[in-house]
Amino acid sequence: MAKKATTKSGSKSSGKSTKSGSKAVARGSSGAGRSGKQEGFDASEAFVKLLQSPLVAELVAVAATAALASLAEHGIASGGGGSRGKRAGKAVKEAGKAAAAAVGRRLGNEIDEIRKASKAGAKA
Repeated sequence: MAKKATTKSGSKSSGKSTKSGSKAVARGSSGAGRSGKQEGFDASEAFVKLLQSPLVAELVAVAATAALASLAEHGIASGGGGSRGKRAGKAVKEAGKAAAAAVGRRLGNEIDEIRKASKAGAKA
């Protein structure tokens, strides 16, 4: 149904005949009929392989370590009374920032190492 609604609104706004609108439907239906496996690409398998890569595992570990260190530094577990919810929210926000910064630094290091290796390979 969504495809029909899109084609109708597309043909009304552009003022094209129904013939051109049916061409758009034909292209959309042929594209929708293809599955990723028929073309040789499966997005779920590619995503699983990405998650299993050593770099992603290391980045997750770096992020988790930085977030945990930030939470420990902020003292999330210590007492506090009525403002505890606000402090917890602030601590989680800071932990996310610390994790993102750590991942950014690690990716920057990886890119620098790749550049150095490519320059050394080009000279040899």
